[in-house]
Amino acid sequence: MIRFDFWPTLAFVVVVSSWIAFVLAFILGKKPSPSAPDRKRDRSSIVGIVLQGCSYAIIWAIHRHWFTPFVSGSNAAGIALSILAMALAVASAWFSAAAVRKLDKQWSLAARVLEGHKLVTEGPYSVVRNPIYTAMLGMLLATGLAASHWIGLAIAVVVFAMGTAIRVRSEEKLLREAFGAEFEAYARRVPAVIPFLF
Repeated sequence: MIRFDFWPTLAFVVVVSSWIAFVLAFILGKKPSPSAPDRKRDRSSIVGIVLQGCSYAIIWAIHRHWFTPFVSGSNAAGIALSILAMALAVASAWFSAAAVRKLDKQWSLAARVLEGHKLVTEGPYSVVRNPIYTAMLGMLLATGLAASHWIGLAIAVVVFAMGTAIRVRSEEKLLREAFGAEFEAYARRVPAVIPFLF
């Protein structure tokens, strides 16, 4: 029998709704035009994409009983973590949509630099160099708090971190080659994924 606790159920609904918004931002975002060929591409970022995808599979596969609190025994802690999950999910969906809009036709799944590529440093890119990965991490944490067992969340975060490190290194290598000192100055000024930290 499934038990429906109000706050965990609400958190689950908000997180799933945020996932829908998160995915729609990418589907509805502008795609590169066929007339804008790759100047350079790094296929090693595909390994990172696979690891990030695995982290999301883990978060859903190693789940606790549906619609139950992340922690048992403390009603206040359960409510606080449900509110945190909802805030993370909504903020992450918004942050990723803003980042995709700012990239415009330069957005791509795998690491690449297009002809006429511009270094984007405004909007979400003034907070972190890789705001889409920041939003992906936020969605992972929100999903973990809303649905996963803590063991699943811990494993998923480690796998996600490995995938993200590969993708950041791959993409930023291309940007360093394309923009040189301009990118180096940007990298010194703005953290890679986690605001104020890394």
